[in-house]
Amino acid sequence: MEILLISVVASFITTFILTPRAMQFLRGAGIVAVDLHKRSRPILPASGGICVSSGVLMGILLYSGLQTFFSSYLSTTQESSVRLLAATSSILIVTLTGLLDDLNVRERAVQTKDGRNVKIGFPQWIKPLLTLPGAIPLIVIRAGVTRMDLPFFGMVDFGVLYPLLIVPVGFVGAANMVNMIGGFNGLEAGMGILYTFSLGIYIWLAGEKEAAVLLLTACAALLAFLKYNWYPAKILPGDSLTYLLGSLVATGVILGNMERAGVLVMFPFIFEFFMKARSKFKASCIGKLRPDGRLDPPYGRKLYSWTHILMNLHCLKEIDVTICLILIQSFFAILPFILLF
Repeated sequence: MEILLISVVASFITTFILTPRAMQFLRGAGIVAVDLHKRSRPILPASGGICVSSGVLMGILLYSGLQTFFSSYLSTTQESSVRLLAATSSILIVTLTGLLDDLNVRERAVQTKDGRNVKIGFPQWIKPLLTLPGAIPLIVIRAGVTRMDLPFFGMVDFGVLYPLLIVPVGFVGAANMVNMIGGFNGLEAGMGILYTFSLGIYIWLAGEKEAAVLLLTACAALLAFLKYNWYPAKILPGDSLTYLLGSLVATGVILGNMERAGVLVMFPFIFEFFMKARSKFKASCIGKLRPDGRLDPPYGRKLYSWTHILMNLHCLKEIDVTICLILIQSFFAILPFILLF
């Protein structure tokens, strides 16, 4: 427990200290984006996921290092180190993929107040392919247990299909579903704090320490990042954060053998996936900004996102949408403790 706490604190401090410096670097490098829900359309540094991933990596590597040096007291096994290093590899791969998406932008005809254009990254159809390499380390170590308890079918042993099919599909699906909800200050980090904390504690109580360390260090890093990303944001998360969060959840759930808990906690994103599918994944979460700062639904009464539902129920401001979605996520975050524990 002491090593876990040290790792979590290290993750928080790393992200907290690194983020202001990363903001200067990202702005200087031209890695910026428009904050679309502000009348002034400010240009902010983007790709904040690199700050969070740095904190997570620091926490994981510190945990692994302390285990190695104190293994005679903690009964550390080689398998534990392999699992942690595989998770680290996945994090690095996905963070790089998200950063490339933030870098590979093209202009379109949406201008800010000062005449600069909004930028978008890779086409939607190619994004699942970009996150697939992140699953390779988990496939190589054959992470997880091949037996799964499925509704209506009972216990099913998938054998070699689990690492070769279910792991990559789950990994890619999680990374891209988390990427579907965003565009509001504090939203990605705020929801991420809840589901990483919920799954981390649940998995820790189940005795799967490596997976819990992964999620709890992510929670600490997100908490530090939220100081700079909360409304009004000083830095935007970018795809580097959403890809990272999805991959962290997938890796933690697979390593911890907690697929059912993962489905419950991440249900808001599963629901978002099916709503976006109705638009052939072309719909945006972004609202239409009014002069008074409130948001109108972008497609009228057509609902393709949680944000559209909230905007249709009441004319909300950006911060209101963020808080409502965080409250929705908090409900699903407690479900595993009620239904499964």
